[in-house]
Amino acid sequence: MAMDQAGQPDSGTAGVIARPPLLFLAAFLIGFVLDRLLRLPFPRYGLVTWILGGSLIVIGFALFAAGIRNFMRAETPVPTNEPTRVLVTTGIHGWTRNPIYLGMFLIYGGIGVAAQNIWILVLTLPLAILIRYGVVAREEAYLERRFGDAYRDYRQRVRRWL
Repeated sequence: MAMDQAGQPDSGTAGVIARPPLLFLAAFLIGFVLDRLLRLPFPRYGLVTWILGGSLIVIGFALFAAGIRNFMRAETPVPTNEPTRVLVTTGIHGWTRNPIYLGMFLIYGGIGVAAQNIWILVLTLPLAILIRYGVVAREEAYLERRFGDAYRDYRQRVRRWL
């Protein structure tokens, strides 16, 4: 059995509750269904809504892509169900510990704004709680077990989100 830096058995993966893209997809689907069943008014600002939504999507995609690119350059897997090979702390990961999830939230919110779907925006809070405690907290505990002081130092230097 492989050992982590603290000499403890390596659990292999973070053991998150579900793959994050599936959680975002589920929230989208629930938001769209709720919008069809119980439409709530969304402020109509015409072009401004599209520009704001589109901007959030573009910024989110840039963060998401930068995070993925960092993992690929470090040759460590992105999926949460595979073991992390190295601790990535440079590039966009030097600004935020979770650029991929942050990007996903911006894309999610941008689609909600552009689609003028208030339910998607309402579901952002439960989704954020689910991601924070069901995914990020488990990943952080896993990374601390796996990389020890190196991860603790990184966590002290770089904020979780922004």
